[in-house]
Amino acid sequence: MISKNFIKNSTIYTLAGALPMASAIVLLPFYIKYLSADAYGALAICLAFSVFTQILATYSFDSSLYIHYHEFKNDRIKLGTFISSSFVFLVGWGLALIAVLSAIGQVIFDLVWPDSTLSFYPYGLMSIFIGVFQAIGKVYNNLLQTREKPEPFFWSNVISFGVIATLTIVGLQLYPESLLAPLGSRVIATSGVAGWALFKVFREFGVHVKSPWRDTSASFNAFTFVYQIQQWVINYFDRFIILFFMPSAAMASVGIYDIAVKCLAPIELLLNGLNASIFPRVIKLITGQSGKKKSTPEVNRYFYGQISVIMLVICFSILVLPWIIEWFVHKSGYASAIQYLPYIAIIFILRSMRLYFVLPYNIMKKMHRLTFISFGVSAFKIGLMILLILQWNLYGIIIASALAYVLEMILLFLYLRDDYEMKFNAFKLMIGPLTLLLAISLTEPSLGTIYPLFVHAGYCLFCIALLWFSYRKELALINPLKK
Repeated sequence: MISKNFIKNSTIYTLAGALPMASAIVLLPFYIKYLSADAYGALAICLAFSVFTQILATYSFDSSLYIHYHEFKNDRIKLGTFISSSFVFLVGWGLALIAVLSAIGQVIFDLVWPDSTLSFYPYGLMSIFIGVFQAIGKVYNNLLQTREKPEPFFWSNVISFGVIATLTIVGLQLYPESLLAPLGSRVIATSGVAGWALFKVFREFGVHVKSPWRDTSASFNAFTFVYQIQQWVINYFDRFIILFFMPSAAMASVGIYDIAVKCLAPIELLLNGLNASIFPRVIKLITGQSGKKKSTPEVNRYFYGQISVIMLVICFSILVLPWIIEWFVHKSGYASAIQYLPYIAIIFILRSMRLYFVLPYNIMKKMHRLTFISFGVSAFKIGLMILLILQWNLYGIIIASALAYVLEMILLFLYLRDDYEMKFNAFKLMIGPLTLLLAISLTEPSLGTIYPLFVHAGYCLFCIALLWFSYRKELALINPLKK
């Protein structure tokens, strides 16, 4: 059974980890009020660039700390040296990135949108600083999670959220149609978190100027690093595809698409929080196995529960979000994002399923295979996006994303089955979720636009029926009258 402590920590990680990203949700009404669709599209591009910088600056230490912490946790000296050396590397590498990207940033901006008046200075430069500071904060947060310290994790994210939200709201009121407030607030918040993280790490473990790969594999970081860049391409490159291949009001199209994605950010935050709670526990279960690694009923139970929760939240979001948007959004251009919500939402079904197949690669350090698969999937998605966007505009982007996830899961399964034994309930993990996905994708184009309330409520009932069928045996064992 899943313990009460797990549920408590999972709730803390989900809520606290959601706060920095939740700022985008809280601030969405202010963005809509004070920024045009074009300006918001430019903000989306800057934030995507900051995430790319974050991946460069992190150099996959957010993943390697998860793995190597459990390898070194019984050797205090080796563990301390590894953690301290990793953060020393992050500081040096981050400073080098700031210097290089600051020098070539204007060239990058000119290539991405040559006709825009948006200058790299100061907006692009601010995005670089945000990315570097976020990298240090992310690695530290992952360290707190793997050490199962939810309280400092909670307060770090709460303070960051408060600073970003407060400064952005005040700044937008003073400087509407300007990106200084949303970007500047993030520079201040992330720099504070990064400074606090470095202080805590070096105070506890000292300063060790040694190679962080002295007792670890440098190839793990290298392959994971390339894999994370490829994941950025899968998750963020669509905004740049829109810029290149929808030249008519391209920045506004980016803004509309990103608004639709941001409206569904609560689902992403929930998925990230659940996965952050699951990851350390699954690592313990799998690394503790002798011989050939394999899935177990206990491991599977975490993923079944995660997928079930995501299915319910997706259906509820499709039902509620259009009414919320119509109620609050009165600015021309933004309301058109409603039509994309159901299709973007169901992609989270595939994303939650994907985590089951990708996790063993990280634990077993098969990053070379994961990188190879991700490269193929990235190339497939980019090509398909270019092909479909010319015919179906933003819908083409969404279809390409869904098909890329399907291809990735097939490849992940095929390339891992010889090294990792997978036994799972096919209906709970795949058939049930995919049935819901197909039901929504086939019904929404016709009936969903004519009778939205009736049809979207039907999705919720259908989801509940699927989950009841999946867990009918477990539910039969529950006796509410038993003390």
